[in-house]
Amino acid sequence: MGAVAPTSTHQPTSLELDSLDPEQAAAVRAPRGPVCVLAGAGTGKTRTITHRIAHMVSAGHVKADQVLAVTFTARAAGEMRNRLRALGLGGEASQVQARTFHAAALRQLKYFWPQIVGDVPWRLIDGKFPLVAQAAQRAGLSSATDSVRDLLSEIEWAKASLIAPEDYPGQVAKQRRETPYDALRVAEVYAGYEKLKATPDGLLLDFDDLLLHTAAALEDYPAVADEFRGRYRSFVVDEYQDVTPLQQRVLDAWLGDRDDLTVVGDANQTIYSFTGATPGYLLDFSRRFPDATVVRLERDYRSTPQVVSLANRVIGVARGRIAGTRLQLVGQRPDGPEPAFAEYDDGPAEATAVARSIKRLIDAGTPAAEIAVLYRINAQSESYEQALTERGIPYQVRGGEGFFSRPEVRQAVSVLRQAASREDLPVESRSGTALVTLVRAVLAPVGLTAQEPAGAQAREKWSSLVALVRLTEELLDHDADLDLAGLLRELAARAEARHPPTVQGVTLASLHAAKGLEWDAVFLVGLADGTLPIAHVLADDGSVGDEAALEEERRLLYVGVTRAREHLQLSWALARGEGKRRTRRRSRFLNGLVPDDSPASRIAAPLADTAPKGIRPSCRVCAKPLIGTYATMLGRCRRCPAELDVELLTALQEWRSEKAQALQVREFVIFTDTTLTAIAEQLPGDDAALAAIAGIGAKKLDQYGADVLAIIASRLRARPQNRR
Repeated sequence: MGAVAPTSTHQPTSLELDSLDPEQAAAVRAPRGPVCVLAGAGTGKTRTITHRIAHMVSAGHVKADQVLAVTFTARAAGEMRNRLRALGLGGEASQVQARTFHAAALRQLKYFWPQIVGDVPWRLIDGKFPLVAQAAQRAGLSSATDSVRDLLSEIEWAKASLIAPEDYPGQVAKQRRETPYDALRVAEVYAGYEKLKATPDGLLLDFDDLLLHTAAALEDYPAVADEFRGRYRSFVVDEYQDVTPLQQRVLDAWLGDRDDLTVVGDANQTIYSFTGATPGYLLDFSRRFPDATVVRLERDYRSTPQVVSLANRVIGVARGRIAGTRLQLVGQRPDGPEPAFAEYDDGPAEATAVARSIKRLIDAGTPAAEIAVLYRINAQSESYEQALTERGIPYQVRGGEGFFSRPEVRQAVSVLRQAASREDLPVESRSGTALVTLVRAVLAPVGLTAQEPAGAQAREKWSSLVALVRLTEELLDHDADLDLAGLLRELAARAEARHPPTVQGVTLASLHAAKGLEWDAVFLVGLADGTLPIAHVLADDGSVGDEAALEEERRLLYVGVTRAREHLQLSWALARGEGKRRTRRRSRFLNGLVPDDSPASRIAAPLADTAPKGIRPSCRVCAKPLIGTYATMLGRCRRCPAELDVELLTALQEWRSEKAQALQVREFVIFTDTTLTAIAEQLPGDDAALAAIAGIGAKKLDQYGADVLAIIASRLRARPQNRR
């Protein structure tokens, strides 16, 4: 278990504690024993934790290597060790064990295994998927990827909740939990999975087993418990609102009858209940430890007062026991812009407008890496990937693959290609209005159903397939003669154009994946009822179907708002697809939040000087309003004729390739294919004409304008007729 380090002689300077605010200092100076720090978003909880550990060590209350600090990510553990080092603990910082629950359990189990099991070999499995798939097959259930993932999630939830296979059906019924299959069938797969882990060559353990065996070792073997508890004397748990019953069982085993425990959390940031996490242990901390010191951190150092005010109003109307612990954040930063609200006719218009706003922020000096677009489900990323790509804005998808890289999308495109190659497919079904029906029929065997399915993974896959159908509908709106071959060409072009760049860029992420992160500017998008809150927590008539689940959806919005340091925009669309019926409504969570004078307010007076902004750009050939991003980028309707200088386009593409290689960026970061096509059609002769082409802003004009105009001039001189 390691040697015991000598007690530090370092004493904290007055500057170290004077740099804390009064509440942080109170948490740091709290006596040994149970301490509960209720820390709101941006209130400096990591700073407080590390100062408390440093204070206890330097004051001689505990030795550095007797502290076990538990975080939920390896990144957070590393940050904690770095901060301890910066506080003057020096080499002792490395003696503080800052680990995740699973990493700590793995280390302990490796040490104690011979004492509790003997020479029985065991191996940690990297992934449960193959075993769960095998168990599903034996139980007569589908072994398709999304099905297995949903079963795997149920097994993980059950183990994290300390629910055995035989107890699963009863607990599911008691908690009214939605399950991907009948509860008895899920329990059968769960039991089969557990049996498959006992092999002739030894035991296979998953990450939850690490915790179960560690807790059992301390509970059932007094010698093991004595040795461990003699080694670790003080415990710190971060994000305590997210612990599961299994993690709490391990923590109880670590503690024994002691109470030297500091926990930090915010129940109103509980957003992972689907994994078994519960804020109950945080809420009941003072009941378990009546003498506990409780400190509330409410000074927000992350966000401007304007963002903080909106966050307080979002969570201020929450209901239930968790809401009773809400913290009233107080912004400590200088004033910033008011959060903006925006309503759009449809999803593509929302994505285009958000990309345009991001471009303005970047041109004004905000780094792309300090901007995020956050959404409720991963399938929403596709339109934002497209809109950013068309403007040459680099991006990265966090917590998920880009839309066209997702397995279900790749599979869907594959089956569409197979359908296109079939000779028996009627010609009339391949194009026009029949194309949507064909796409739906082809995608049905891979998971596209009329109704949204049960199970998180199945729903995520279904949403991606629905997004492909909507994309088909949008493309047909612009080209009524679009056929299956044309659709496949369009999908291939979009997939090729949207490889995330190797450079840092705008972050696209789900609200769940954004937890623990922060950016200068945040765009919360798609805030419509049925998306946030998600449809399955609502009844068929739109009323509340599950009050607890609805409140967790509200907390997701709260987490999203508190990710923003300065710039914040919240938006929604009244229709999913371009030109579709405007049947959606903004999220019920926004009621009372949109200012009366906001353009997005239902009672706002129209602004006289903004009318021209609502007019669509017109076609340079027929003068009709342009519909769709592609047409806008080209400056003409899809059907209108245009003279394309193919040789110029080739020259521009070659120049772009060389420039991208020199700058070590993806080609589309410089200019997209659509922008180059527009240049080759319009033949701009000066900076003003070049800047008039969509996708060419001031920054790109400055970077590449001279090169592009020189290429155009050279091509015009070489043409037989210098005609434009």
